[in-house]
Amino acid sequence: MPVRNASAVWEGRLKDGKGKVKLNSGYESSYSFASRFEKGEGTNPEELIAAAHAGCFSMALASGLGKNGFSPERIHTTANVTLAKVGEGFQITEIELNTEARVPNIDGKTFLEHAEDAKKNCPVSRALAGTAIKLNAKLIP
Repeated sequence: MPVRNASAVWEGRLKDGKGKVKLNSGYESSYSFASRFEKGEGTNPEELIAAAHAGCFSMALASGLGKNGFSPERIHTTANVTLAKVGEGFQITEIELNTEARVPNIDGKTFLEHAEDAKKNCPVSRALAGTAIKLNAKLIP
């Protein structure tokens, strides 16, 4: 399996410094104290984790459904990553996955079982196992 990589550069002090992240795929974005802790322009580590988790979960759900004879037409997942002050520092305290899927010929109970399995077993969920991960899954017609 390939090894994926990204890099980050930070220049200056925390509050008035600036950074840039670059993914091997070519995506590049700036980040700053404001983009992480306020409403500033640019990305932040938590947003990148959210994107990775939403993508990983959606693929894991599609895989699990497919292995069991279901053909999902569309899976849309949003991940909300909560960064909170804990003690003297900050911590990702919760990730909430919200997914809606269109899957023909499946009942709600079976769909939820597959969604829970994907939440538990996708590689990003496993990497973030020390964080509370919640799931809201909805089957749409």
